[in-house]
Amino acid sequence: MHGGTLTGWLLMALCAVSGAYCLLRARTGTPQERRTARSEALMGFGMAAMAVPAAVLSPPDWAWAVYAVLFGVAALRALLPALRGGHHLHHLVGSLAMVYMAVAMAPAITGSGGGGHAGHGAAAGAGGLPLLTGALLVYYAFYVLGSAGRLLPGTVLAPADGTGGGRGPGGFGGGTDGRPELTTACRLTMGIGMFAMLLTL
Repeated sequence: MHGGTLTGWLLMALCAVSGAYCLLRARTGTPQERRTARSEALMGFGMAAMAVPAAVLSPPDWAWAVYAVLFGVAALRALLPALRGGHHLHHLVGSLAMVYMAVAMAPAITGSGGGGHAGHGAAAGAGGLPLLTGALLVYYAFYVLGSAGRLLPGTVLAPADGTGGGRGPGGFGGGTDGRPELTTACRLTMGIGMFAMLLTL
């Protein structure tokens, strides 16, 4: 990222830890909760891989096509559940945002000899459509604020009937497991990471 190697390492570590926690969540719960946790784990690990500083690992040119295809498939899988709204819609937006960033970064990688990778290949000359990038930045800004609001003291993270997954500020879904505050914190972390990566376009 533009913040340097240390920022890239920090973002990579946060996203990797979030992805690992989502994998742990995927072992329990209803089938829908496990599917949600697996989708979030894929997002976390994908973001972590893209955030590795260029000084450590410069990906080959074809890596961006792999990212685009991988998250394109994830977006297709999230499409039908997203029609029901809730957090599934956020998964769809996140997957499409990853496809967009991978496609936008591919020309920059080709033109710079693979040296612009840190944090989604944040290098001078990175491409992207300003209006689309701006719209995604606004979306993730509101998402982060909504998730952060759910972590404030006194905020109800789950309904009293134990069903979990109430809506927080902005209508964003909450946690569905026994530790909704950790689930919300992971989602907040990945939302911040996505916002930071979009800033590099």
